[in-house]
Amino acid sequence: MNTIMKPIPLIALLALITSCTTTPRHAAPSRDRWTAEQANAWYAGQPWLVGCNFTPSTAINQLEMWQADTWAPVTIDRELGWASQLGFNSVRVYLHDLAWQQDRRGFLKRVDQFLGIADQHGIGVMLVLFDGVWDPFARPGKQREPYPHRHNSGWVQSPAQEILKHPARQDELKEYVQAVIGRFRTDRRVQVWDLYNEPNNPVPQYRDVELKNKAEMALLLLQKSFLWAREMNPTQPLTSGVWIGNWPDPDKLSPTERVQLEKSDVISFHCYGPIEEATNCVENLKRYNRPLLCTEFMARPLGSRFDPVLGYFKEHKVGAYCWGFVDGKTQTIYPWDSWTKQYTGEPDPWFHDILRRDGTPYDAAEVEYIKQLTGASQRR
Repeated sequence: MNTIMKPIPLIALLALITSCTTTPRHAAPSRDRWTAEQANAWYAGQPWLVGCNFTPSTAINQLEMWQADTWAPVTIDRELGWASQLGFNSVRVYLHDLAWQQDRRGFLKRVDQFLGIADQHGIGVMLVLFDGVWDPFARPGKQREPYPHRHNSGWVQSPAQEILKHPARQDELKEYVQAVIGRFRTDRRVQVWDLYNEPNNPVPQYRDVELKNKAEMALLLLQKSFLWAREMNPTQPLTSGVWIGNWPDPDKLSPTERVQLEKSDVISFHCYGPIEEATNCVENLKRYNRPLLCTEFMARPLGSRFDPVLGYFKEHKVGAYCWGFVDGKTQTIYPWDSWTKQYTGEPDPWFHDILRRDGTPYDAAEVEYIKQLTGASQRR
């Protein structure tokens, strides 16, 4: 039985952040948030960032991707080669604190190897340090097999609930954040640091076991993460993406959204709705006068499709990362409702993902549209 902590007032949370966060003795001076001018100058030097959220088809989650026993560089090389053929120049990739904790040197070596493989294919990387979505009870070691026909049946949160729910234990994660960012803080192959994915997501699929005060605990870790990251003075921008609604009124932002939008060097967001919703998101977030990156989109049954959403993002130079790439153990070709509705075969249409496991497209016309936007069709 899990013990649920009583909610901690926001003022107390901020006090804990101040008391628990110290500057490393030998670190470079902590940098401030980039000004809008600095952020836009950085973005002016980038191509239109376009790609996917990447997990190799052989991994059910972040741990299976990064642990030594299931590390799959041959698969990664093959699948990133396919991404390059589509004209993708960036991928968003999730790390996990437990993969670092169990094998610190090996983990950093594998991250370096991944960056090298991506670079050989002309692809940069956005690294995600924490994730607030799906199973809150992550454990290192052998991961469970996928539940048949179920979307992300084995994806795990980072950190696990046992760390997140204790403010003092959250501070154990400082070394992880600073070891990873410190190792790659000037590495040109790392394009962006995404500190915390959907930190306050209540994850309805796990509603019976999620923390009742998860939003407050995640807000505390989010605040700390920005402080810890900036202490390492990275040359790449920091972000954490807003993900609910389209943010028309700055006075109605949640505490988490306010931190994400006020602390990020570049603004990132998620949108799984049709073109009208994507347009509203972009127009509302333009008020921050910073580069915009849509770090999750594309859910065919919901109307979020490459044509026309990806074309709109290119027109407005909004970085764009669809969810998923190759159909694999994450099984994200199935929709979210596969947790409550029984599927017995491939859905029509697919929810996410672009390619089958042999590299052939789910939808050839869709792939051709992507190639036309990225310029890859002109390279043949």
